[in-house]
Amino acid sequence: MNILTFDVEEWFHLLDIDSTKNPDTWDQYPSRIHDNLARILDYLDEKQIKATFFCLGWIAIKHPLEIKEIAKRGHEIGAHSNSHQLLYELGPERFKIDTAIVINNLENLTGKKVISYRAPRFSLTSDCNWAFEIFSENGIERDSSIFPAKRFYGGFSEFGNAEPAIIEYGGTSIKEFPLGMFSILGQNIAFCGGGYFRLFPYQFIRYRTNHSNYVMSYFHPRDFDPQQPMLEGLSPQRCFKSYVGLTRSFSKFKKWTEDFSFVNLDLADQMIDWDKVKILHLGSK
Repeated sequence: MNILTFDVEEWFHLLDIDSTKNPDTWDQYPSRIHDNLARILDYLDEKQIKATFFCLGWIAIKHPLEIKEIAKRGHEIGAHSNSHQLLYELGPERFKIDTAIVINNLENLTGKKVISYRAPRFSLTSDCNWAFEIFSENGIERDSSIFPAKRFYGGFSEFGNAEPAIIEYGGTSIKEFPLGMFSILGQNIAFCGGGYFRLFPYQFIRYRTNHSNYVMSYFHPRDFDPQQPMLEGLSPQRCFKSYVGLTRSFSKFKKWTEDFSFVNLDLADQMIDWDKVKILHLGSK
């Protein structure tokens, strides 16, 4: 099962530097979302591929026509937070407000219920169990916020194998679609989105896809934009991750989607026999 998803945010929505983390500073940067998103949508139309687009609430406010266009073309709209902050830094009260705002904005634009969510940077950790109650309160039925391994931005190594599961907490039940991983030298690594996809050669990506029963892709419009400006203040390592492979990424993406079939999260949900997946009990409050 290969699932195609996009996180709809601007090119400057990075969480590594103070200058771009605060939403109050975002209006000073030029927008590139229209052209970058149009390129993706036109290609998906050409290939008759449907994807899930996790949309940032800030984008819904600043660029409502872009959200409407995604929905008009028949793609699923999910929520990607309102203010693009790390979930474990927000805490339960701020996260509750943030989630209600983004869902309300997206539903008002599309007229459809939002039932899928992804936290920025897959920042739902084992210390954020409270998020599942907030999902349930806001009508979220499926989540794709877990990076099932240790990483700089937290990770959720307790999750176990990178495969769909049901998470139960405090009387709530959520269908979880974690990021797909592969293991090498004892390390769990992603390959199917963002900087990982741009870095690895296509032959390797094709090999891993052929040998994976579950692929959860994640892309951003900026992943296919070699003309985007260079942000100041990035560390050398973060600069490399943000800009490596941009000139070849879209042709690589097109080759990947020609060689393999993809579905959106909604269809993937229907394809899974949920009576046979693992259930992760996170205990009570």
